[in-house]
Amino acid sequence: MHRPLTRYLIPALLVFVLGGVLGMSLNERSGDDPFEQLKKIQETFMLITQQYVEDVDPEQLAVGAIQAMIKELDPHTIYIDAENVPTVQDQYKGSFGGIGIWFEVPVNDTARVTSTIPDGPGERVGLIAGDRIIAVDNDNIVGVASLKIQNKIKGPIDSIVKLTVSRRGVEQPLEFNITRAKIPLFSVDASYMIDEQTGYVRIGRFALTTAQEFRDHVGRLKSQGLERLIVDLRGNPGGVKQAAVNVADEMLDGDGIILSTRGRNPRENEIDRITRGGTFSLKPIIILVDQSSASGSEIVAGALQDHDRALIVGRRTFGKGLVQRPFQLKDGSIIQMTVARYYMPSGRLIQTPYTNGEMQAYYDEKFANYEQTVLDPQAYLADIPDSLKYSTRHGRTVFGGGGVMPDVIVAPDSSAILSSPLVQSMLRTGVPFLFVREMVDHDSELRSTWNERKNEFIDEYAVSQNTWDAFLKFSEENGYTVASEESNHAKRVFNRNEVTESRGILAIILKARIAQRLFRSEAWYPIYNQIDPVVQAALELWANAETLSAFHDPSARNSSSRRDG
Repeated sequence: MHRPLTRYLIPALLVFVLGGVLGMSLNERSGDDPFEQLKKIQETFMLITQQYVEDVDPEQLAVGAIQAMIKELDPHTIYIDAENVPTVQDQYKGSFGGIGIWFEVPVNDTARVTSTIPDGPGERVGLIAGDRIIAVDNDNIVGVASLKIQNKIKGPIDSIVKLTVSRRGVEQPLEFNITRAKIPLFSVDASYMIDEQTGYVRIGRFALTTAQEFRDHVGRLKSQGLERLIVDLRGNPGGVKQAAVNVADEMLDGDGIILSTRGRNPRENEIDRITRGGTFSLKPIIILVDQSSASGSEIVAGALQDHDRALIVGRRTFGKGLVQRPFQLKDGSIIQMTVARYYMPSGRLIQTPYTNGEMQAYYDEKFANYEQTVLDPQAYLADIPDSLKYSTRHGRTVFGGGGVMPDVIVAPDSSAILSSPLVQSMLRTGVPFLFVREMVDHDSELRSTWNERKNEFIDEYAVSQNTWDAFLKFSEENGYTVASEESNHAKRVFNRNEVTESRGILAIILKARIAQRLFRSEAWYPIYNQIDPVVQAALELWANAETLSAFHDPSARNSSSRRDG
């Protein structure tokens, strides 16, 4: 199981000088003299570099020693080498110097432009989706990893980067000199109205710009009639702590605590409080979470649950209640070190228990707990000791000791919507994604037909018979067999009836993938959410959410009964 992305860096403006902080900590420490232990490490390092039978790389040795020390700490303290620091920082600043393109690096291929930002530097000079990047500043990048290509393309604003690309139908490579500009990195992936009164906002991570993005998106939805809101935090790994606090604040009213932080060093002790009535602080809210919702996502979900403000739906969250602060070393690398724990308004700690140095056991236990909470949630809850039971503002029971437990558990694979063996197999193998990638890359007419017509595409596009036939042919070329009668799901053999019964769901998946390819994720969600089991389950739970909102707005209960009665 992968660690969540909360390992990454919060912005450079929060970086502290390592020596000063360590000096203070060492003066406070009692017992064994740390400097004596430091001498031992230094002596060993010099012995290896001078006396070992083979030459060794001193930098590699030093990094290995740092990582070995960090391994003895909690699972979320990490080392980031200097080369990757700028990329990590950009994720949370909300912008970077670049050329405004998205690209991917398929297996056994070079970087392929998937889309360009409208009126961005890349689009202005003529880059188009499907272009294959073969060189950056005359350096061949065929076979180079995605992150290294990204670091080559990014750079200071107003500087120039030269891209050499291969374009389908053009015999000779094309060269583009592109002036880098400030490129926004949005953390709100999508927002739209599901129906006349229900809005949906998807937050992908928490960056410095997230709270303002959230206000902007909710404001736009309000102008379209927003009366109740789904906030999707599934897969959101967290990010900047204060951004998560600010987003939670936008959905809370009155007074009270959002989050308290406690560390070994008193200066890490903080209390974040509700500041005002936020942009959507009274009307019904449902928060969607899953096992990859971590850190900042858990701050939002936990705070709103403790204040009885929102109904939490989905799967138990990751369980990361530790705060990291980045400390910069002299070579520009970063140690992102745990300095505090954070607690929800009820006083609960949502960090999953761990033993320092036992990372594999930490993740193994998480996986086992995720499965139990879905397969037998009542048994799981019955085993939770009283010491980990807390009360919300209005007396509901919530739990500490490992993530935020949803008010309503919905497993993505428990719904009949996606239960077809063929659909399940297709989702596992990724064949719809691969088909659409090739289809859109080759079909220039599709792009020209729907260019800048996102909303019309969502409302009007339908998978044609020709496209469906091409998909079936592609599937057969990639390991699937359509049989007349008998099926063998283990060998990806499905009979014609199964294919026919699954066509409607697979057509929606194909349409969503095409939309994603043409318009990015903001077009994926309005289509895929039509069959997303968790979203569909949430839409049946508004009575529960309105009961909670009535604690904050008594008129909500009466209005909801009039609407739904």
